[in-house]
Amino acid sequence: MEFTILTASRTGMVRRTIWQEFDLEKGRWTIPASRMKAKVEHRIPLSVRALEILRERAANRLQKDARPTNLVFPTPSAKAHSDMVFTMQLRRLGMEFTMHGFRSTFRDWAAEQTSFPAEVCEAALAHLLKDAIEVAYFRSDLFDKRRELMFAWAEYCQL
Repeated sequence: MEFTILTASRTGMVRRTIWQEFDLEKGRWTIPASRMKAKVEHRIPLSVRALEILRERAANRLQKDARPTNLVFPTPSAKAHSDMVFTMQLRRLGMEFTMHGFRSTFRDWAAEQTSFPAEVCEAALAHLLKDAIEVAYFRSDLFDKRRELMFAWAEYCQL
């Protein structure tokens, strides 16, 4: 759940993520277009805490009783979690909100508490540009600026 929040990702992106999508040395998660809602590859800069979570998962993966799987966050039977896993966990904790609400919270926080341009914030959420002319001329995914944004978000989440 924490990794999903820190990366401002959709739960499906996290539930089905595999180890080959990560470059831990560069602090980057690259989700192939085939797994993205908009069918466009999405690179996510990883904060220090997000990298810690992945390294903890990698260490757990090496335990001799762990079932072999390429999933980063598998069930005990080495399968992908259902789409209800986060909702059910939130309900067990007595929470009334949804995981998607954290993406909305991220966007509100970015708009109200930071000076990052809207394009950077929208790119962090993997939202596509709406204007066809902008799409034709703007080819950057603003990765370096998004790295700054995601580090600021991780710091905010630790408060």
